Amino acid sequence: MRLRVEELAKASDVSVDTVRYYQKQRLLPPPERDGRLAWYTAEHVDRMARIRELQRRGFSLAVIHRFLEGDLDPADEGLAAAVAEAGEEGEEELFDMDELAARTQVPAPMLDALVRDGLLVGRQHEGGQRFTAADVAIVTGGLKVLETGLPLPELLALARRHNAATREFALEAVELFDTYVRKPLRTADLPEPERADRMVAAFRTLLPAVTELATYHFRRVLLQVAQEHLESVGEDPQLTGPTP
Repeated sequence: MRLRVEELAKASDVSVDTVRYYQKQRLLPPPERDGRLAWYTAEHVDRMARIRELQRRGFSLAVIHRFLEGDLDPADEGLAAAVAEAGEEGEEELFDMDELAARTQVPAPMLDALVRDGLLVGRQHEGGQRFTAADVAIVTGGLKVLETGLPLPELLALARRHNAATREFALEAVELFDTYVRKPLRTADLPEPERADRMVAAFRTLLPAVTELATYHFRRVLLQVAQEHLESVGEDPQLTGPTP
């Protein structure tokens, strides 16, 4: 089988630009060359079908590349699908940055800055970043915080520190899962479907539990610090002296 790029694109139900983009991202092997002509083979057709299948399951191109290269094995597919599914927020509408700016009345350059700083976390969808009603709500909530009188530079600095601490916590949590759940299951003497099922079950148990623990802890510590502040700020020495 020898196909020109246009024929491969038609057979795979994608555009020529998509084929070339996949090739640039090293998802497709280079075509065979016959002088200046590039020819694609059955291997490319099969690879395109595999890429499209994994995309439909919600996997990012980076994850797809790792599957194609063998860095992730078939037992990891269920876990990757569970992670992608957890990132989905129902059947919510997805929209781009310009639409987010229109819905929040916040200039797109400011939203871009929030994304770069990790304060606004969109979703990767078909090679681009997309947003949902949840992102509209978080931006709107931020505007309400500003209305209380908190200065924007100090608030952004606090948010950046929180993001850094959250990422560090998340990295450690994922590493724990990888070390004590995923890696042992990958090498366990079990049928592949059972290894995959156990991995997904552990992830689906841990994700809500860890999320709830983190939310609980932050809220309780925040309220505790607020209480301690109220008990000490502008303290009157007469109120803290020994009881007669």
